[in-house]
Order: sequence, then C-alpha cells, then structure tokens
Amino acid sequence: MLEKSKVLTQIQNAGIVTVVRGNSKEEAYQTAKACIQGGVGSIELAFTAPHADEVIGKLNEEYAGDADVLIGAGTVLDPQTARVAIIAGASYIVSPSFSEEVAKVCNSYTIPYIPGCMTPTDIQQALTFGSEIVKLFPGSIMGSSMISELHGPFPQVKVMVTGGVKLDNLAEWFDKGAKIVGVGGQMVGPAALRDFEKVIENARVFKDQVNEIRHSNTDKVLL
Repeated sequence: MLEKSKVLTQIQNAGIVTVVRGNSKEEAYQTAKACIQGGVGSIELAFTAPHADEVIGKLNEEYAGDADVLIGAGTVLDPQTARVAIIAGASYIVSPSFSEEVAKVCNSYTIPYIPGCMTPTDIQQALTFGSEIVKLFPGSIMGSSMISELHGPFPQVKVMVTGGVKLDNLAEWFDKGAKIVGVGGQMVGPAALRDFEKVIENARVFKDQVNEIRHSNTDKVLL
C-alpha cells in the first residue's frame, strides 16, 4: 500500500476522481475498468455497490503494477465500513459528510480521509482531525464561488468538488480554486445500459479537458 503522502499527491496530480457505483458487483467492476482504460485511474468505489469491498480487492489485484491506478472507497458512513474498505485495500476513504469516528479509523491506518463538507464548521472539523483534502458536496448546490470564499478563512484547504461537475463547468470549478473534481453519472452513466465503451470515451474526454484546463491555468500564473 502506498504511503499516505504519496496517495494524496497522486490524487492531486490526477485532478479527477471518478465515482463508481453499480447495481451489481460485475457492473461496478466493469465500470471502474472502463474509467481506467479511459485514463481516469483514481477510482472512488462507492459502498452503495453490492460487495464493494470485493470489487476493491479485485481491482487492486488486477492493477497492482500500475502506478497510475488508485482505488479508494466512497460513501463510507461509519467506522466499520471504513475498516472493511481499508482491509480490502482501499487507498483512501471518501464520505458524503464528516465523521469523527471514520476519521479516527483512517488516522489509525494512516489512510487519507476525504469527508464531504458544506460549511466552515465542517471544514474546520475535518482539518482538525487530519484531513488534507475536503470534498465540497454537493457542488451543484454550493456553487463554485463557495471555494474562493472558503479560501479566505482556510487558504490552505485543498478542495475536491463532487456533485454537479460537468464538461461545460469544469473550467469554472478549477478557476475558483478546486484542486480536484469528482465525477459520477456524467462519466459513468452509460454503464447502467452496459455501454462500457461509452464510459471509456467519456473518461478520455473528461481527463483530456481537465489536463487542458490545468495546463492553461498554470500558464496564466507563469504569465
């Protein structure tokens, strides 16, 4: 398992995480594989998918030698699920909200914890319990301006936006200060119809656009 600092660096360098759900173990597995084939190697395997821990274990085994692939667990609501996910091989844990008990489990295993936050209080709690990346969720409700506003009192916080991220608003999220975007249905929606080729195509388009936006922003800073 990668060191915590390396996992955090890899997630930030990727700039995009795909949220994978699924109505069956096989659907979740094939969806994750399609995203990886499309170039999005940071996978958040949601525990709403059946046998999510087994899917995490299978993906880790299959991609053990691939430095660009990072399998994490999402929709982790309690410490028991966090421990199951970590034992299965999850490299990071993501929650829709902040949980002190989940944070403690992650800290015990030196695993990054990315909790969902909606308020400054949420963010302060998350930082206090060791989170280095927080998930602004749901982004569709909070809006991109929330990121720049939060960077006033919390200039050091690294934000991953999930919920409402689309191709036509990617630039806006990054321009406002997001470090990472989490994408679900906009990328993996076709998997419900078993159209995994379309998932691969969507992943490539998202990844290419994220890279283009981030390189463009870097050039602006240099100028």
